[in-house]
Amino acid sequence: MKLDIKKYGEPILRGKTVKIKDPSAKDVQTLISNMLETMKANNGVGLAAPQVGSTLRLCVVDAEGSAYVLINPQITASSKTKLISEEGCLSFPGKFFPVPRHASVQVRFLDQDGAAQKIKASGLLARAFQHEIDHLDGVLIIDRIKKTRQTKKEIADKKIKK
Repeated sequence: MKLDIKKYGEPILRGKTVKIKDPSAKDVQTLISNMLETMKANNGVGLAAPQVGSTLRLCVVDAEGSAYVLINPQITASSKTKLISEEGCLSFPGKFFPVPRHASVQVRFLDQDGAAQKIKASGLLARAFQHEIDHLDGVLIIDRIKKTRQTKKEIADKKIKK
């Protein structure tokens, strides 16, 4: 089932998420399935649970030819090198911002079956993991944009129409 995506300004996007205790729970598995469908229907690279109104620590990513379900993800290592690239977000439809991200990261998480995983990622996959994990911590792309003469709030208010 396709879910509604929460847009910038909705309070749930700023909240912290809670760890999933039972990845095999029916409601968790249903949410995963619905999130994957919603992400694909919106041509997204990733989607985090708060973006669909859930406070669970869960995100999905589909990049570089592979789909990932990340339950309780945590970045455990990151490169010193950061790259700035235009980045979009389903909660900021049609908008792109220059965002610095680590060139590579290592992420620990549980997969859809509840098995512990560790992955090293670079390129688009690393950027997507960082973006979605930020969502799980209440951090949005406008919090990470490269500073210009305008404040982040001015940029968001000017470019985002609710």
